Amino acid sequence: MAKDTEKLIRQLSLISYLMAERRPVTAPEIRRDVEGYSVMNEDAFARRFYADRSELEALGIVLSVEKPQDGQVEQENYSLPPENFHLPAIAFSDDELAALWTALYLLDGKFAYAEPLRLALQQISWGRPSPLDSPVQRTVSLGITGAADGHEVSQRLAKIETAIFRRKTIVFDYYTMERDDTGARKVDPYQLLYQGGQFYVVGRSHERDAIRVFRLSRILAKVGYATKAEHDFQRPDDFDPRAYANRIQWQFGDPLGTAEVLISNRIAWQIQRLFGRYGEFSPAENGQDSIFVTNYSNARQLIAWVLGLGENAQIVGPPELAEELRSRISMLADRHLGDAAEMEEMHPTTEVAGKHARDGEDADAADESADPEALGADGAIRPERFARLVTLASILIDSGRRGVPLNATELQERLKLSEQELQEDIAVLNVVNFGAGTYVLYAEILPDGTIEVDPEPYGDAFARPARLLPVEAKALVAAIDLIGEHIPEGSLSSVRGKVVAALGEDPAHEGLQIATVGGDDAQIAEIARQAISSQRLLSFEYYKANEDEFSTRVVEPYQLTNGLEGWYVATFDPERDAIRHFRLDRIKSASVTETSFEPRSDLDFSAGVDGWLRTGEVPASSRAKVWISPERARWVREERTVISEGADGSVVVDFGYAGLDWLVRNVLKEAGDAVVLEPIEARAAVRAAAADIQALVPA
Repeated sequence: MAKDTEKLIRQLSLISYLMAERRPVTAPEIRRDVEGYSVMNEDAFARRFYADRSELEALGIVLSVEKPQDGQVEQENYSLPPENFHLPAIAFSDDELAALWTALYLLDGKFAYAEPLRLALQQISWGRPSPLDSPVQRTVSLGITGAADGHEVSQRLAKIETAIFRRKTIVFDYYTMERDDTGARKVDPYQLLYQGGQFYVVGRSHERDAIRVFRLSRILAKVGYATKAEHDFQRPDDFDPRAYANRIQWQFGDPLGTAEVLISNRIAWQIQRLFGRYGEFSPAENGQDSIFVTNYSNARQLIAWVLGLGENAQIVGPPELAEELRSRISMLADRHLGDAAEMEEMHPTTEVAGKHARDGEDADAADESADPEALGADGAIRPERFARLVTLASILIDSGRRGVPLNATELQERLKLSEQELQEDIAVLNVVNFGAGTYVLYAEILPDGTIEVDPEPYGDAFARPARLLPVEAKALVAAIDLIGEHIPEGSLSSVRGKVVAALGEDPAHEGLQIATVGGDDAQIAEIARQAISSQRLLSFEYYKANEDEFSTRVVEPYQLTNGLEGWYVATFDPERDAIRHFRLDRIKSASVTETSFEPRSDLDFSAGVDGWLRTGEVPASSRAKVWISPERARWVREERTVISEGADGSVVVDFGYAGLDWLVRNVLKEAGDAVVLEPIEARAAVRAAAADIQALVPA
């Protein structure tokens, strides 16, 4: 029998024994009566018992220890209070359960933490219908699901998740985009962060002796452990995991200063909604506009954001930042003067087969050292086998006591187990005991595929749901944070509050933060949810940023859906006789009308928008050739197809666009590092937009 299996049997038997005894017991009694300890000598027992207690404590299952006055360890008494093992009952309303069911339906198989999420839902909805038995929900869809991007990233994620839990220092090779440099890194991982469709690890870099953020897709090859020690570090008490989830691009890195940005009254409401948490707003001297004060660590990123706002924003301080803005807008205008051929002559490129950065670099990046128990079939996070066994035990005992046989195939699907895994898990549970030959249960898979269970009278320890183990709790809260208040069926914020109260701590503070996508759209989302649920027309004032125009729309609302840039309401617009998606944070005001509508059954809201929701790029009906400077090329390679490469490091990329205004705005956001080569009309449009901004910037 494998050592890990022996350990699991020993730990589960220890829990069973302590829960059945219902009294404090001594170490000699545990050694004598608990499966696996009796064959050990005193020294081996002392080591194993200490290690088992430590592992159970890390899982949130804490033994109570009564120490004698004389301090003799062998006279310590141990017990396991029921509240230290069982999950407190959580009273969910039907609407809250409906919201949870919808969350699991939306994320099942698509979320990096989907498997522990299943187990968590099994535990917290104990005694209620299975979330997977609920009807398909069509009022919410997800473009961003918290999935790890590719097999290699999934493996790195699983290894780092385990390292955070075990407090293990990790080592890996890393490509630093800012310096265009690859080097070895040694990091104490403190937390995982999911932001903008990417996973990041935040931790102390030994090379810098400072906290740094590493994107998992830029880690090369495998992630390994630095030592064979049980633990390598402790996370500092003053580490604030929320700090890294609440930063915008221009705040990544060490602070450089504080910027003052004049925001036109025309869009101040939207900027405050989208970016208010990254700074402070105050009235401008003219009494109409606003001043946005924000810390910045990257001048170029802040300038790029301001340029993307067109004529509605200006940098007014500090002077050096305003000067850099003038320089970049001048460079942008100059680079769009004359014929594109002149630009190509100055920066000759060689055509390549379309590719992205570091193509093929990850082909051999499989992590042979990754813990197989942490990996699913596709490398996603798997729950600890301990969690699986505890959940399976409760299901089997419940089945046996009710006298209702289980179908093995259905149970495999319910817990996402292979046939072999189910057989092995049942074999383990069949030998978990209370001592003296008294077992928790006996289960057998019969030839007809049913599971017959004979539970013991003392199987109470596993007859109720156990506490959520760390990865289950993280999965549940991360799923709630990913979806937010965008489910018409019920409130996830109230669910979150109840779960955190039952756990006694917020799992988001211990390993995985989900950064907010888009701005504060809670009020608009609530109005849209009401309109969807009541099947009434939704009326709203909408700001179309690309054209800098407002319009009033009256539409049939059907779904809320998320994307890389925020949440949208998917609608049918009767006036235009077409499906339209509207970003919630661009809706200035909204109301539910008194006019009801009959839902249309032939609408496909995902047609043509899936890629746009995941990447933020609009569906392409036109193509542009855009030159990217050597300084910016490395980043753009990750996002777009490279057409040709220059000896100086510049590249020409393919830009798909549906509207000229969208293309112009995105070229402006590159702050002079992008130049349209063709088509001619797009090049001219960028030049005109740059001239308009130049006219507003003080000399």
